[in-house]
Amino acid sequence: MEGTASYLTLVVIGILITVGVGQILLRSGQPFLDDVFQNKESAHSINRLLVVLFHLLTLGVLGMISVIDVPADAGTAQTVVFKIGVVLLLVGIAYGVSMLVLLRIRERRRQQTVSAEIDQKIAEQRRGPGRFRRGGGGPGPENEARSPSEQPGD
Repeated sequence: MEGTASYLTLVVIGILITVGVGQILLRSGQPFLDDVFQNKESAHSINRLLVVLFHLLTLGVLGMISVIDVPADAGTAQTVVFKIGVVLLLVGIAYGVSMLVLLRIRERRRQQTVSAEIDQKIAEQRRGPGRFRRGGGGPGPENEARSPSEQPGD
């Protein structure tokens, strides 16, 4: 019975940790993704998919850790604490990887935005809204008739 109790304790604690961290990821990731995608529907969908992925990976690892044998000389409490420690490390790694994915998405989106802005400015410069026109008898203040007093001296 002792083995079953420690097993169930580990699984329950692992599930609570995983769900708690997943909820933090869900809540904290939403504004982040809203900023990245600038579309609430897309951001919400991607956030949910990332959280589901986080839960599946973490719970899968928890299931594998729960059946790993610890040396026989360790007591029940030590075994549970050791396995919870491994679960915490792996949840932390999974959370870190999730954050790196979000950061990469945001950085890629920002690079695309900056690149588009630069391309637009280059196109505006080539079209010429601010370009100088040389010579020519076209309309403009430099080609208007001047009175003799306004003529530049020779």
